[in-house]
Amino acid sequence: MTNPLIADRDRFAARHPERRVSLRGREWGVVAAGTEGPALVLIPGTLGRADIFWQQIEALAGRARVIAVTYPDSGGVREWGGDLAELLRQRGVRAATVLGSSLGGYLAQYFAAVHPELVKRLLAANTLGSVDEIKQFPPYNSDLDHGPIAELRAGFGRGLTAWEKTHPDQADLVALLMAEQGGRISEPELRARLKALRDGPDLPPVSLPHERIVAIESDDDPLLPQPLREALRARLDPGVCYRFAWGGHFPYVVRPAAYTGLLEEQLDLEVTGQGWGEGTTRRQ
Repeated sequence: MTNPLIADRDRFAARHPERRVSLRGREWGVVAAGTEGPALVLIPGTLGRADIFWQQIEALAGRARVIAVTYPDSGGVREWGGDLAELLRQRGVRAATVLGSSLGGYLAQYFAAVHPELVKRLLAANTLGSVDEIKQFPPYNSDLDHGPIAELRAGFGRGLTAWEKTHPDQADLVALLMAEQGGRISEPELRARLKALRDGPDLPPVSLPHERIVAIESDDDPLLPQPLREALRARLDPGVCYRFAWGGHFPYVVRPAAYTGLLEEQLDLEVTGQGWGEGTTRRQ
């Protein structure tokens, strides 16, 4: 049986193939759409390439200048922050709204702290403000340089299988993520992502004004329990927090209309559909 999420993503990927871009000696993947309107940078988590945001890219193309990225196979958060600054400068973007999810949210916070002049708004989504606690848990306590890649991939598979058992309505999402971790994300890229989070630097304070910082979270996020979500909010003191009653760790995939609605709101675009929608709350 055809998986509708994978089929839709693959259709998008065929129309918008990932372009390889060299940034300070590292090769990134970039999917760009739109040439007019506010600039939006989309940074995925560990189990996503640039096109995992395909539903938001399609919905916003023509109204915003969207740049989604795929991580290189080397470097870490510090190096990647400099690479993203170079990417924006190469493309003539003076300042962008920067959304990062999970690992991408950690990188987005670092980027906003060290390059505030390039950030119009920071959207820290389904992410954390410190990596101190995760270092003791798998896969981060494994040998990420030399451990068998099959074991690392199997660990993701066990977690995804457990999520599907408790959320059978998200079986299509799980299949998509299994394909990502199963080989669509190469071994060097996957190892680099895991090491980037395990070895992530302490995040410097974000100096952006309160009203230009946004948090996005899900009540049912299996990777980020409530204490970690509260710690992120305490650290960032966001002007707005969007809270999904359901959506797990990937609300942009399983709640695409609502996610697009909040992006429209933050980009000061006309809100289409039902906005950020039923099953979410917005706190200031």
